Amino acid sequence: MPIPVRKALRKLGQDIRDARLRRRIPTAIMSQRALVTRTTLHKVENGDPTVAMGTYSTVLFVLGMTERLAELADARFDRLGLALEEEQLPKRIRSSPPRPKRA
Repeated sequence: MPIPVRKALRKLGQDIRDARLRRRIPTAIMSQRALVTRTTLHKVENGDPTVAMGTYSTVLFVLGMTERLAELADARFDRLGLALEEEQLPKRIRSSPPRPKRA
C-alpha cells in the first residue's frame, strides 16, 4: 500500500477517534451503534486498511458525518481531472455548412 494512502487512513482513523471523544461516546456504545465489535472500531480508529469502506462509512454515519463522505471523489474537487478535461476541450468550434435536404 502506498505510503500516502497509509498516512491518509491513519489521519482518518485519528479524526474519527477525535470526533468520538468530542461527542463523549464510549467505545462500547460506539461499536454497538455502528454494529461492529470493539476490536473493529479500534482498527477503524487506527486507520487499518483491511477494514471495509462500509464500516468506515457506518462509523461516520453514527458520528453524523456522512455528508463529507459523499464528497470524497466529487468532480468539483478533482483538480487534476478537471485540468485534464480542460486540455481536451476544443480550441475553437467551427460551424458546419447546412446539409442539403434529401427528397
